[in-house]
Amino acid sequence: MSLSWQHLLAFLFAVGLLVTVHEFGHFWVARRLGFKVLRFSVGFGKALWSRTESGPDRTEYVVAAIPLGGYVKLLDEREGDVDPVEAHRAFNRRPHWQRILVLLAGPAFNIIFAVLLLAGMLLVNGMTQLRAVVGEVHADSPAAHAGLVAGDEILRVGNRVAGGQGDVMLGLLDRVSDDGRAALLVRDESGRERVLQLAVTDAAERRRLTEPEVLLTGLGFSFWRPRLPASIGAVTPDGAAAKAGLVAGDEVLTVDGATVHGFEDLRQHIESRPGQSLLLQVRRGDAEHSLRVEVDSALVEGRNVGRIGIGSVRGGQYPQSMLRHTKVGPWSALMLGSAQAWDMTALQARVFWRMLMGQVSLKNLSGPLTIAEYAGESATSGVSAFAGFLVLISLSLGFLNLLPIPILDGGQIVYQTLEWIKGSPLSERFQILGQQLGIALLVLLMGVALFNDIVRQFG
Repeated sequence: MSLSWQHLLAFLFAVGLLVTVHEFGHFWVARRLGFKVLRFSVGFGKALWSRTESGPDRTEYVVAAIPLGGYVKLLDEREGDVDPVEAHRAFNRRPHWQRILVLLAGPAFNIIFAVLLLAGMLLVNGMTQLRAVVGEVHADSPAAHAGLVAGDEILRVGNRVAGGQGDVMLGLLDRVSDDGRAALLVRDESGRERVLQLAVTDAAERRRLTEPEVLLTGLGFSFWRPRLPASIGAVTPDGAAAKAGLVAGDEVLTVDGATVHGFEDLRQHIESRPGQSLLLQVRRGDAEHSLRVEVDSALVEGRNVGRIGIGSVRGGQYPQSMLRHTKVGPWSALMLGSAQAWDMTALQARVFWRMLMGQVSLKNLSGPLTIAEYAGESATSGVSAFAGFLVLISLSLGFLNLLPIPILDGGQIVYQTLEWIKGSPLSERFQILGQQLGIALLVLLMGVALFNDIVRQFG
């Protein structure tokens, strides 16, 4: 997918908002504890806008040219001469517990922001979950070996109650990235409940299943979805479909003479014929046309599949029987928002640790291109989708900044804790070594994330 200016605007808005929330956490707590704040900057580099407050602290507020971060600069004797009258307000003179609170405040404000946004979404929209009903089970797959069949509803994954499809996905990711074993409580169409044992014993296969969008297909099942008509909702410019003359709104009737039963059937026809030429019979308005399409080939999950560059129409509404909707009051919304934020953050921590241990694929690391793509797609999907995107990114920003890497808040908290225990400042050499190690780790992570971005965009 190519990135547009809408993606860029959504990305810049999201980053600017979440960086401001993060830095405001540092700023607000520092002010409340008596630290002197010299500058509050959203962004790095040349100042595009700045204002100096008229109060005694003369704090400078800045919006800078590079919007991929920000900082709060505090008075500190280690960075220059300090007026003896204000020395007690310098960062290095304040009690260690206060320094740690200031450092914790940035990640904490990101997490609090996510909780409040989740609570607001629940309060306005209530909680709607799609029942985790199985649609198709592939033969000779882990799901089939476990005894899962079409029509089963998954109620629990391990010890995790599954209120809907999202809970099942998170539960399966957690179990597959651990030992690959998950006890599933399911209910069949007659109402009978049974416990199944899903198992992926091969470590390499478990790691492959943690790659983006591989989990369910690798386990061998899909959730039930309403049938979509075989109508084209979008055509990729310069794609095979566009070159053949297909346009949005066309309804595909046959492929090489075989009747097409819905968009999923059309997709399977195309995916199974990479590099081949297909004759499509399409209805456009009141007329029918025959169009020949040269199917492109794409490598997906280690195999070549056909692609022509089309998307389905919006539609295929789920029946009410597939939905669970609960109205939520203010207190319940706050409690549910807190619980969901905790669950997502805890799972994020477990998955990140398993990634370091080689149990989870590094392909899950996303860089700015992928995040910008998600930002744009969620923004065009509506306010709720974009708010959900902000929740995920805000929680990720809070979690990542708590990692014990020296140039992040978590690493600085480790430094302050060691100083507190030691009773004196750490040596300059030790701090420089830590900073260099931290920069190297971040460059490595960012390099992997950027490589993943490029592969997703052009691979």
